[in-house]
Amino acid sequence: MRETRKKNNMKVILLKDVKGIGKKDQIVNVKDGYGANYLIPNGLAVMHSQKSVEVLNQQQADAAEEVRQLTLKAQEVAKKLENIVVEFEAACGSDSRMFGSISTKQIEQELKSKYSIEIDKRKFVDKIPVDRLGYTKLRIELYKGVIGTVTVHVSEKK
Repeated sequence: MRETRKKNNMKVILLKDVKGIGKKDQIVNVKDGYGANYLIPNGLAVMHSQKSVEVLNQQQADAAEEVRQLTLKAQEVAKKLENIVVEFEAACGSDSRMFGSISTKQIEQELKSKYSIEIDKRKFVDKIPVDRLGYTKLRIELYKGVIGTVTVHVSEKK
């Protein structure tokens, strides 16, 4: 009769993504030596236990609540942006063509100074330059899946 060797595996909860093993917060089985000598000492995982699962569940609940709060805040900002028209004056030639354009950085600064709304210029979905007189609507991704629209009005500098 052949003797079957029992594989020595341990369950761990990953604290970070580990290539070839799993993603953060995942519960995986790994060899005893790999878990005890590499993953746990390097802060990549913790031993699977009732307490560690409770901590993981609490962290996931906290993260979900934080996402919910940030989404609500972004939705409030999106509502504010609907009613805002950012005004700019630009020099124009004789044919009413604008010299230059209004950049997202200028729009960002105007929103911050006049309306106390801070938006990173990199969050603008529409990367088109505002280079004509009149009204232009630009979309801004305020948070994952929350898009706000700001209206930019450019008039001729007298």
